[in-house]
Formats: sequence, C-alpha cells, structure tokens
Amino acid sequence: MANHLNAAKSKQTPSLLGGALIIAGTTVGAGMFSLPVVSAGMWFNYSLVVLLVMWAFMLISGLLLLETNLHFEPGASFDTLTKETLGPGWRLVNGLSIAFVLYILTYAYVSGGSSMVALSAEGLGLQIAQPLAGLIFGAVLAGVVFISTKAVDRITSIMLGAMIITFALSIGSMVGGVDTNILFNPDGNQSFSPYILAALPFALASFGYHGNVPSLVKYYGKEPKRVGYAIGLGTAIALVIYLLWQVAAMGNLPRSQFDEIIAQGGNMGVLVGALSDVLNNEWLSKSLQLFANLAVASSFLGVTLGLFDYIADLFSFDDSRNGRLKTAAVTFLPPILMGILFPNGFIFAIGFAALAATVWTLIVPALMARKSRQQFARSDFRVPGGNLVLGLVFALGILVAVCHLLAMANYLPTYPN
Repeated sequence: MANHLNAAKSKQTPSLLGGALIIAGTTVGAGMFSLPVVSAGMWFNYSLVVLLVMWAFMLISGLLLLETNLHFEPGASFDTLTKETLGPGWRLVNGLSIAFVLYILTYAYVSGGSSMVALSAEGLGLQIAQPLAGLIFGAVLAGVVFISTKAVDRITSIMLGAMIITFALSIGSMVGGVDTNILFNPDGNQSFSPYILAALPFALASFGYHGNVPSLVKYYGKEPKRVGYAIGLGTAIALVIYLLWQVAAMGNLPRSQFDEIIAQGGNMGVLVGALSDVLNNEWLSKSLQLFANLAVASSFLGVTLGLFDYIADLFSFDDSRNGRLKTAAVTFLPPILMGILFPNGFIFAIGFAALAATVWTLIVPALMARKSRQQFARSDFRVPGGNLVLGLVFALGILVAVCHLLAMANYLPTYPN
C-alpha cells in the first residue's frame, strides 16, 4: 500500500524538467540574435566570459527573489512581493520598469520580425518594404493574441517543436563548419577589451526570467530545492544555447564582416542573411531563416500576452469583444507604429529593455532579500554570501544601467567605431 501511495504522490509532483523548460523557454528568444552583433567588438573569448558571469549573477538574483517569495503564500505575484517588502514607491518603480520592458520588447520584435519577413519574402522572389513587413508581422500575431490565451498556447507549442528541429539542423551544421582561426584569431582591429562594458546590458537582457519565479513557487509549492534546481537547470540550458549560437556565428563570419552588418542596423534579417550565405546550402539556409522567424514570432506572442493582460488589468477593460479591442489597441498600436516608422531599431530596443530590466532582475531582488531578512527572523532558504552577495548583485545592476547610458551618450567605445 505504501508503494502505491508513493507512486501516486510522485505522479502528482511536477517534474523538474517541466519547470526548467519554463525558465529556458522564457529566457531564450529573439534577443539571442543581438548577441553576436553586440559581441563583435570584444569577440568570442571575452563574450564567453561575459555570458558566464552574467548567467551566474542572474541565477543568484533569481534565487534571491525565490528567498523572498518563500515568505509569502504560493501564488503571490512579483507586484505583491515588492509592495509588501519595499513599499508602494518601489512597487511603482518596479511596475513601470516591467511595463516599459514589455512595450520596448514588443517594438524590438516587430522590428526583428519585419526584417525576417522581408528576407523570407525576398527568398521567394517577392519584394516587401520593411515597414509593410512590420505591419503584416505585427497585425497577424496581434490577431492571435486578440483571439485568446488558448490560441497563443496552441500556436507557441507548435512553434516550439519546429524551433527545436530547425535550430538543431541549422546551428548544428554551422557549428560543424566552424573555422577555429576565425573564432580565436579574428581579423581587423585587435582591440577587444574596451568594448566589454557596452555589451553588458545585452548579456543581461539574455537572462530575463525573473517574472516566472513566483509562477514556479505556485507550480511546485514551497519547495526551495526543487524551484532552485529548476531555475539553475533552465538558465544553464539557455547558457548552452547562447554559447552554441556564439560559436556558430563567430566561427563562420569574420569579425570584419560584422562591420557591414552593424552598418546596416544589425537587425535580425541582416545577420541571418549573412549566415545563410555562409551555409551555402539552400535547405539549411531555409531552416535557419525558419528558426529565426519562429523565434521572433514566439517571443512576440509570449511578451505581448503578458502586456495584453497587464493593460487589461491596468485600465479595467473587460473580456468582451469591445473590451479586448480596446486592450489590443493600447497594447499593439504604439509598438507597431514605431516598427513602421523606425524599422531597424532591434538592437537599440534590446539595449533599452536591458536598462529597465536592471531594476527588476538585479536591483529589486537584492533589496527585497535584504528587507525580507530583516522582516522575517526565520527562513527555510537563504542564498549564501550574506550582505556581500546582496551588494554585488545590486552593484552590477547599477553598473549595467550606467554602462548603457554612457554608451548611448557616446562615452563608451562601441564597435566598430
């Protein structure tokens, strides 16, 4: 009888892999296409170190958020945690930063999607202006979000399967054809380290999963080890994917070729087009383009679903047809209009998303953990390292924000300038 009870209990326990895939699926998206472009200055060796360091810090900050979350009932939102530990002021700052990130990422994905639609159409012998491609991309996917959450779930599930297949085919082929001389002995300007600081925000933006931590606590219950392992495994999967992507891109495209990619705006279509030429195989090139299209489409759906719900709650729009139309207008019209007016803002938008994301991925988790340790005497889970770790996470958040602002003001060197 005991064995049967244990078996039944184990069936009811959510799998570790399921939680890890939630984290990995949230983390990996179209933003990965910015990594080779923004890493061109520091090139592969330094980009490897930066990604490893940022992964470690973003993992720690997620665990700090988990530490705070465990003092509340499963289901408590990020908003609730911030309000109860840091007060209404930080709650407002945190909420605004999340809303800004959702909006700016929606614009980034419209920009990236427009470049991919234009590139894909070109392969079919059609010429579509990028602003029109952005309108088509945004309108079609906005329609999916407007229909229902269930529609988004079904379509993204199909996309995920296709993404795995196309990623394995295209990236696997590129990794197999890597030129180690290009990867480890880049041509052109031999200055690398000066470009590290300007690239930090983009590395941070690649590991944004923190909004899912409360969801995992609700998913698993107050099981800190299981949630922690899911976060660690999920972010590790994302890290491996990024490293493979960096090897594939930087091991096939000479550093000097990134000069032209950046000069054309560094958008997804430009990078994918250059890599498709390197593959020299039409079938594999189409696989890479399909992967890029699926990645940006699934990222758009994931981000805008959250933004759609946020807008509906903020303005108290109901779930009727008219209410959803109002929500859709506020959600989609601004970023789609921006995508039409400024079609090549992909890299620009990812950078600004990182600037705002420093608040709720590094600064707020460190502050909340410090405050919760003061509020709650007893804790079943605590991130080791004491105030030193809290200070380092907080300091990195400030550093990344300052680096982005300095780079935008041209006070930091940016490649290839």
